[in-house]
Amino acid sequence: MSKKNKPVFESEALPERTPGVPVLQIKGLHVRFPSEDGVVHAVRGVDLTVNAGEVVGLVGESGSGKSVTSMSVMGLLDENAAVEGSIKLHGTELLGRDDNWMSEVRGKKVAMVFQDPLSALTPVYTVGDQIVEALQVHGHYSDRQAWDRALELLGMVGIPNPEVRAKSFPHEFSGGMRQRVIIAMAIANDPDLIIADEPTTALDVTIQAQILDLLRVAQRETHAGVVMITHDLGVVAGLADRVAVMYAGRIVERADVNDVFYHSRHPYTVGLLGSLPRPDLDKDEPLTPVEGNPPSLLALPPGCPFAPRCPMASAECLAAEPDLVDTDLAGHTSACIKFDEMAGKRYDEIYPREEIPSFGAKVDRADADVILHVDGLVKTYPLMKGAVFKRRVGTVHAVDHISFDIRAGETLGLVGESGCGKTTTIMSILELARPEEGKVVVLGHDTAELSASERKKVRQDLQVVFQDPMASLDPRLPIFDIIAEPLKYNGYPRARIAARVEELMALVGLEPAHANRYPRNFSGGQKQRVGIARALALEPKLLVLDEPVSALDVSIQAGVLNLLERLRVDMGLSYLFVAHDLSVVRHIAHRVAVMYLGRIVELGPVGEVFDHPEHPYSQSLLSAIPIPDPVKERKRSRILLEGDLPSPANPPSGCPFHTRCPKFKTLDEADQARCTGETPLLASADGREDRAVACHFPEVVEVF
Repeated sequence: MSKKNKPVFESEALPERTPGVPVLQIKGLHVRFPSEDGVVHAVRGVDLTVNAGEVVGLVGESGSGKSVTSMSVMGLLDENAAVEGSIKLHGTELLGRDDNWMSEVRGKKVAMVFQDPLSALTPVYTVGDQIVEALQVHGHYSDRQAWDRALELLGMVGIPNPEVRAKSFPHEFSGGMRQRVIIAMAIANDPDLIIADEPTTALDVTIQAQILDLLRVAQRETHAGVVMITHDLGVVAGLADRVAVMYAGRIVERADVNDVFYHSRHPYTVGLLGSLPRPDLDKDEPLTPVEGNPPSLLALPPGCPFAPRCPMASAECLAAEPDLVDTDLAGHTSACIKFDEMAGKRYDEIYPREEIPSFGAKVDRADADVILHVDGLVKTYPLMKGAVFKRRVGTVHAVDHISFDIRAGETLGLVGESGCGKTTTIMSILELARPEEGKVVVLGHDTAELSASERKKVRQDLQVVFQDPMASLDPRLPIFDIIAEPLKYNGYPRARIAARVEELMALVGLEPAHANRYPRNFSGGQKQRVGIARALALEPKLLVLDEPVSALDVSIQAGVLNLLERLRVDMGLSYLFVAHDLSVVRHIAHRVAVMYLGRIVELGPVGEVFDHPEHPYSQSLLSAIPIPDPVKERKRSRILLEGDLPSPANPPSGCPFHTRCPKFKTLDEADQARCTGETPLLASADGREDRAVACHFPEVVEVF
């Protein structure tokens, strides 16, 4: 290495824990990236301190700068990034170090748990070899010692049979198990700082609960400082000691976790909290969305960057960007010149609620027409083996004799872990073809008896809104053509199409003047509104909503949920709402069906199922949902499930849930034999027609 290129800090030892010195101290951090349109100011003057044994939550919408801040600490930014400021680990500066020195720090002093565990693991090496490598790169381990330590770590993070599973490859693990491996690697060398970047976003709620519990254990074991980056305020409420809220590349509020949730001093934080549906409360009024979108980080307008979306903004807010200053509360800072006006105010006093008549009103099922009736639906897939000469070696039981119905004006939520059969169920309904077994009746039409012309007519009354708004819109077509497509295909009078498209755009809260723009010119929430407008074009009676808000930020999600509720009330729509976010289901659904391994295990009014679940799986699922309320969240006891969902190609005998059921272990031998040998049917609970559970030994358990 030439003298010119020699790093300044090359010979310096790694930072060590020092009493009284923070584990991590960030001051005045600025990060800029060049782009085709100009310079992106991704992080703007961030200050953050993390002490040993402390968990700091870093929250905010997509693009707020959370992940860029964490990657700056790790020294993993692109070479073209311009970084200014100071990042100190135990008082030792990290910025300006060469990659060899930082490679020593990464994994030994600072560890990171990434959002996508599959891309964070090398697919061609076994998980055991990858943990061994992490140990031997940073420590003095023989092969035997490293392997024994790897097995110990896998056992510590809850991987069953570590001696066997250590020899497996990443693709042989589920998402939750892969994330456990990543955490095992992160804590392998007893790091001083753990950065968890959305570690549970891609996981089911039951697996999320296991991973969060594991992170708590890891933090206690290592006494490390933790930076928890997440958009889920429920996760922050249960895990963090202090919270920093980011917006437009900078921190706008920072305080103790209780102060942030109960005594917010920035309108953006209040808006985020007001946008959240609560899993522990019945819906009685609409959510309060934060209207608009975050500003472009290419050229920020003068003044407060939140002012265009802020209900408290005035001319004074547009003069200059406010500094992060101390508020009336000790240790609480806010970048808002009106923080003192917020003291004692509820969020609905700051953000006016949308008026939706009849919001949350119950549907009288006795007098309402049946819109969808599903009876004993079965869907299987052949399990094939062989590259050239394929042969059938088994059967995947995706949907196994499920039954439910939806009445006019009603929303049914369909919930369960990934792989439980939710998507297969809705695709079997949308196909409008003869089911493999059972019966599907849509608006009085048995799909097994439909002719081609009848099927086309029924499709007009049955529409779908997909999970990913970008993938469901043709990027080559303007919005006008996307919304007009079903009208043209179904013979709508051409002279009236333009007026109908304008009417639909206004209905879903889009500006009709933007009809000639392309999907790329719209935000995620706006794209989802385009998908809803297209689905409503033919005035359907039933909408199938497949995870319609899961890809949206929480503030945008609230607006879409309010829109769906208003449309249901105004147009008399019925919804089949599929979601993994049970907080959203509690807010929007009238009834809920809980699925497990292709079967419905509990069915009933959403308030009763959430507040008084009777099936052990429902209880586990609901107890795993984090509540955005620090005091309430930390008092709860969770029912953690062991292991992952069994394979639908080889389901357990008897009750499909008995292999993971916490209650099963408490039963005597005779009752256990019944669970393993006899499949429980979905039967009426207490003789009620609208409440059913598939369990031999149902019992009400409070989870909130």
